[in-house]
Amino acid sequence: MATARSTTRWPRDVHTLAIDIGGSGFKAAVLDALGQMVSERVRVDTPYPCPPEQLVRTLQDLVSSLDGSYHRVSVGFPGLVRAGHVHNIPSLSRARYGGPPDPGLVALWHGFDLAGALSASFAVPVKVANDADVQGCAVVEGDGFEFVVTLGTGTGTALFYRGQLLPHMELGHAPFRKGGTFEDHLGNAARKRLGNQRWSRLVIEAIEAYDRFVFFDRVYLGGGNTKHLCEPLPAKAVVVPNTAGILGGVKLWTMDVVG
Repeated sequence: MATARSTTRWPRDVHTLAIDIGGSGFKAAVLDALGQMVSERVRVDTPYPCPPEQLVRTLQDLVSSLDGSYHRVSVGFPGLVRAGHVHNIPSLSRARYGGPPDPGLVALWHGFDLAGALSASFAVPVKVANDADVQGCAVVEGDGFEFVVTLGTGTGTALFYRGQLLPHMELGHAPFRKGGTFEDHLGNAARKRLGNQRWSRLVIEAIEAYDRFVFFDRVYLGGGNTKHLCEPLPAKAVVVPNTAGILGGVKLWTMDVVG
């Protein structure tokens, strides 16, 4: 495997438009070179249905309300993205929030060049990565094998080894408990059905199950639903701020990526 790093020469005062796409909301802010916000953080509810063209239009409208210019864009996306193209996006492949997959939306999203469409829309270079990958860029320490799990509408994961971002795998879709997947049991629909305490115990069980085949040195829990955790976590687990989904947008441009 090779290690790739962005070779573009950016100005010292480079500004990054960081966008966090979620199943329930889109967020954006402009960051300086140190990851400090130089604009307000804006948010809009995720529209449903949300085919690719709707997503691009919604982001255009969202970003138009921001003050300040930017040189590049980072996008955290809740699905499998490779080389800027979407391969799988469960949440936005539904006609309504939490509904069943819509075959038409699945077809529209599969293979869509999201990085290319957004680069044309914003007229600057764009990087698109899984949202858990972006969150991890903001919080990993670069020591050993680090694992990121995001708890939101669905369940995202990211893997880092010695500070390098490893190729994305949708480990939230791995089998877990009674024929379901991790996402089936840890997603927002499950939390609402079970209640926070039972759901929190499942999160702990999931962390222990992941450790049996990932063998991580540290696991970071992010995403909007971490605020609902109400049970003591295992020693190797730490909750990270939800703002990491935005702040990781700067480090995404300098992070070593194994590919």
